[in-house]
Amino acid sequence: MSFHDTTVPAFLQILGSLNGILTKAEAHCKAKNIQPEVLLGARLYPDMLPFTRQIQLVCDFAAKSCARLTQSEVPTTPDTETSFDALKQRLAKTLDYVKSFKPVQFEGAESRDVSFPAGPNNMMTLKGQQFLSNFALPNFYFHAAIAHGILRHNGVEIGKRDFLGVN
Repeated sequence: MSFHDTTVPAFLQILGSLNGILTKAEAHCKAKNIQPEVLLGARLYPDMLPFTRQIQLVCDFAAKSCARLTQSEVPTTPDTETSFDALKQRLAKTLDYVKSFKPVQFEGAESRDVSFPAGPNNMMTLKGQQFLSNFALPNFYFHAAIAHGILRHNGVEIGKRDFLGVN
């Protein structure tokens, strides 16, 4: 399996499923007469990041991981989304960006040095395989799962099939 096939389809699957989950969350708000800001700002626990930030981080991990693994310029996106529509737009832009990567760009990525910020003042460098397996994918899936969990905890009728994007 190529490194491209290990990364891009996984990112695309979950980014796409999150778009569907956002649609269900928005419909839930309308049906239950809940202000969207309630779900957008919801957290699983007070010291955790809110739903909106979870979606932003999922997008960041997908886009920035592809860029770092292919030695492309790492994109920066301001975290300004305050609505379901804005989050869907961010997901759409991230999907397009991730789709733009070609298999040839990932050749040799598994043994390439990948440097990335590890906290506000530290940089870390790992080989591409370690970066993807031990950092990029776990963080990507963590924030996607937390976003799903926040919505489910708040009554949005979604399940594992929604998370996997197979509904």
